Amino acid sequence: MMISRLRSDIDINLPALIKLDALLIEILDSFQETEFWYDEQGSMSRNSRSGSFRGAPQPQRKEEKWWLPLPCVPAGGLSETAKKHLRQKRDSANQIHKAAMAINSSILSDMTIPHSYVSSLPKSGRTSVGDTIYRSMISTSRFSAEYLLDCLDISSEHEALELADRIEASMYTWRQKACSNYPKSSWETVKEKMEGDKNVVLAERAEILLFSLKQRFPELAQTTLDTSKIQYNKDVGQAILESYSRVLEGLAYNIVGWIEDVLFVETSMTNQQEC
Repeated sequence: MMISRLRSDIDINLPALIKLDALLIEILDSFQETEFWYDEQGSMSRNSRSGSFRGAPQPQRKEEKWWLPLPCVPAGGLSETAKKHLRQKRDSANQIHKAAMAINSSILSDMTIPHSYVSSLPKSGRTSVGDTIYRSMISTSRFSAEYLLDCLDISSEHEALELADRIEASMYTWRQKACSNYPKSSWETVKEKMEGDKNVVLAERAEILLFSLKQRFPELAQTTLDTSKIQYNKDVGQAILESYSRVLEGLAYNIVGWIEDVLFVETSMTNQQEC
């Protein structure tokens, strides 16, 4: 007797995402009663107003978050129990963020690459990444993505996204060249058959470099390829999994950031009192 069953990607990922969703709600619910509060009139660029009911004046925080309300802590700081709770929930949210990001990355990698993206690939991977990166990738026997990124000294997420687009385009250009003799074979099969081939090596190193870049900039926006995949995707199951995991990834990252903000204020106040 034939029975209907979920596709393997949905059967595996959807329950995992529902579980992550529940864990995030649990984290948020655990902050219903807290020792810290927020100054809705404050901002990330100025101190909160002082007053007996507001606790001690708060230190300044990063200008890039000027629109967020300013967290406040009591004049004596948070209790050890409160700080322990914050760190535990931060670590939990961080793990959830990594899990959601991994699922999202997996779903995106399974999506079909649009023909419009393939037709726009550069003829030369070297031209796309530039001579500096290319020389490091081709001439180093022990390629280190982290060392290369340190040398590039990327100063903004805009620069990081632009670099990610160029690296990804080069990676697929080199893959195309490596697969030219095996047009009907998967990339994994081609790698095994052509191990040591220059294009295979460059494509693999570009993949490692792209992964390291995304790890270094976790808030990085979607690349041109990811955006194209989402735009032209016609698989409803993949669309649901991708959007669900992306929302959870963003929420988990924000929770980590919110907790870090409170801990930052707590640490700054402690340091001021010690001085």
